[in-house]
Amino acid sequence: MRTFSRTCLSTGRVLRVLAATLALSAATAAGAQTLRIGLAEDPDMLDPTLARSMVGRFVFASLCDKLVDIDEKLNIVPQLATSYQWSPDNKVLTLKLRPGVTFHDGEKFNAAAVKFNLDRHKNLAGSSRKGELAPLTSVDVVDELTVKLTLSTPFAPLLSILADRAGMMVSPKAAQANPTSFAANPVCSGPFKFKERLAQDRIVLERFPNYWNKEAIHFDKVIYQPIVDATVRLANLRSGQLDIIERVASSDIASLKAENKFTVARFPELGYVGITINTGKGEMAKNNPLGRDVRVREALELSLDRGGIVQVAADGEGDVGNQWVPPSNPFYAKNHPLPKRNIARAKALLKEAGVPHPSFTLMTPTTSDAQKVAQVVQAMAKEAGFDIKIQSTEFATTYQLADSGQYEAYVKNWSGRPDPDGNLYTFYGCKQSMNYPGYCNPKVDDLLNKARATVDVAQRIKLYDQVADDIVTARPIVYLYHRHWLWAYNKKMTGVRTVPDGLIRVQGLKM
Repeated sequence: MRTFSRTCLSTGRVLRVLAATLALSAATAAGAQTLRIGLAEDPDMLDPTLARSMVGRFVFASLCDKLVDIDEKLNIVPQLATSYQWSPDNKVLTLKLRPGVTFHDGEKFNAAAVKFNLDRHKNLAGSSRKGELAPLTSVDVVDELTVKLTLSTPFAPLLSILADRAGMMVSPKAAQANPTSFAANPVCSGPFKFKERLAQDRIVLERFPNYWNKEAIHFDKVIYQPIVDATVRLANLRSGQLDIIERVASSDIASLKAENKFTVARFPELGYVGITINTGKGEMAKNNPLGRDVRVREALELSLDRGGIVQVAADGEGDVGNQWVPPSNPFYAKNHPLPKRNIARAKALLKEAGVPHPSFTLMTPTTSDAQKVAQVVQAMAKEAGFDIKIQSTEFATTYQLADSGQYEAYVKNWSGRPDPDGNLYTFYGCKQSMNYPGYCNPKVDDLLNKARATVDVAQRIKLYDQVADDIVTARPIVYLYHRHWLWAYNKKMTGVRTVPDGLIRVQGLKM
């Protein structure tokens, strides 16, 4: 198994000093008991089976424990499962579960609960986890604290998938009682339990007193506040209304460091910033100049200076890239290096395609970083002949529009996963839940499935090179760069961990 000097004061003066001291102590205690986190967007539904948003994962980090987690070096580490063992043919994964764990409603966490959750991920209508767990054929209860996962084929990404929403455990009793409205009152087994949510305003969680690792929890409450504007988010940190904020505007990093009141965390992400293009999803794809002709998509890419985008939109806080993983990643397909900006070639391609001045709408979330990217892309592409209109849309609504194919192009940021499969399969697999481009290529489907079933890293790299031959050429997504996660927090806070998935883990945090 893998484990992982004396002064005389008047009575009135004494009372005033005592009152002030008590007030200060009370304020300090209150500040230490409530952790206030500023998010860049409002999360979507708080159901790990259905959820898709990155900011939702921030909330889940406090609300819903997973079977396993990852550390700063992307190693798999225990959480609700204490150890695991693969069968010799890599088709069966046996998990030993942590004893004494309960859900927020008092129900026991055990092997039966794991089976319920994984079956729910596989079968619930609208599940965003179904594709992630496609090779999982059965979940068997061996005993109270042992569960066996059987696969149709070896599945290299499985543990990394179980370190995310597919591994999150909800209370079977609560989920069965509220099959269509569980997200309105989620019940999990994490360090904090759900109290209330006001859309676009706050999500409030309260400490769960029976948490299995309660010694690591030093706050009584966590409040998540979505504040789209990075300037306003930072102002709330500076005023003391927030304790920690994610995605600080890159332009504010220098001034924050100079103030010496806050700590700034900076570390690379696992995902990417890109332009997702509607190539085959619904009626809008048919009239989309980008979707109709790959030459127009190539021209768009050649009109862009990725280094310039990083400098202007992110103040250099990112690494340029043209694939789903950065060039430094061992799974980067070296046979498709970064193309240089070439306006002349872009114009020639547009002429060949018969659309020298293509016009399209670029949908972008209202967040500050996405707005900057859209504006820089608009200005650069104009030099090649593109007429781009920017459609600023509330974050959760962008998902709905992308789902239904009601868009032409979309500035989409993906927070990334430890295994490359997590950056590929759900976006390109035919009929997968986040295949927003509407891209479907049986050859790519076959390669993605083979890469999932291959344990040998060298062989997986070769398969992903072949995937790149099609995807980098077809360009359903034009990848731009890989962000640096930028956080700022109260200098009194300790225990902050910078794990590359970009999530704020509350275990160990204290003032």
